[in-house]
Amino acid sequence: MHPSPARQAPATPICYDNRESAAPDDANITGKCEKSDDVAVNDEYFEQMYHHNTDPWDFTHRWYEERKRALTMAILPRPHFRGIFEPGCSIGTLTALLVDRGEQTLASDLVDAAVTEARKRLSLPLSEGRVHIDRWSLRWSWPNQMFDLIVLSEVCFYFTIPEFEHPIDAACAHLDSGGVLVAAHWRHVVDAYPMTGDEVHERLRRRPDLRPTACYTDRDVLIETFSLAADPVRSVAEIEVLITPLTT
Repeated sequence: MHPSPARQAPATPICYDNRESAAPDDANITGKCEKSDDVAVNDEYFEQMYHHNTDPWDFTHRWYEERKRALTMAILPRPHFRGIFEPGCSIGTLTALLVDRGEQTLASDLVDAAVTEARKRLSLPLSEGRVHIDRWSLRWSWPNQMFDLIVLSEVCFYFTIPEFEHPIDAACAHLDSGGVLVAAHWRHVVDAYPMTGDEVHERLRRRPDLRPTACYTDRDVLIETFSLAADPVRSVAEIEVLITPLTT
C-alpha cells in the first residue's frame, strides 16, 4: 500500500467520498482523482493492484523500498519489543525484519492476495507462532490487545483528514505506556491521495497525546518516532546509561 517514484498511478485509482462510491467522471481520462480532503482511496483500488501483480509496488527490488525499511528499523529506539503491530503490511517485506525485533508480531492487510504472499514470505516464523498475519483494514475496529510498537508505514495518506483521526486515536489507545509509534511516508504529491506524507506527519506532531522523539527526512521519505505525551522522555543514550538522564 505504498507509493514510490514510478508507482504514483500504476492503475486508474478507484476513489470514493462520503456521498457516493462511484469513481469521478474524469478518472478514466486522467488516471488520477482530484486531490481533495473529501476523497479517499477506495479499498477496491488495492484489490485491483494485486489482481494484476503479486508485488505491485515492487517492494522486493526497489532500492527506495529496501533503504526505507533499513531506515525504519534503524530509527527504533530499542532493539526488542514485546508486541508489534504493522497494519498495511502488504507482502510482508518490512514484517520480515520486524519479527526479529519482537516476541510477537501482528501484521495485516486488507487484500487477501497480499496476506497470502506475506504468509508465504514468513512461513517459518508463522510456524513458530512468532507472527500472525490477518486480513484487516485500518478502517475496522482494532484488535483487543496492546502493543509497545505500532508501525504505520505509508498507510496514512490514503485517508481523508476527517478519517485520519480514527486510526490514530485507535493507535494511541492501543499503545502501551513506554511504547513507540513509528510513521514512515513518501513525501511527494500523489494526486489520488488525500494527503501528502508531510501533511500526515504535521498532523501527528500536532496531537496533544503524542510526542515526537526522533526524525529522519530527505527529499523522498519522512520517518518519525513518537511516544505517548504522558511518558517520560528518555534517549537511547539515557536508556543505556551512557549519559546522566536529562531533565525535560
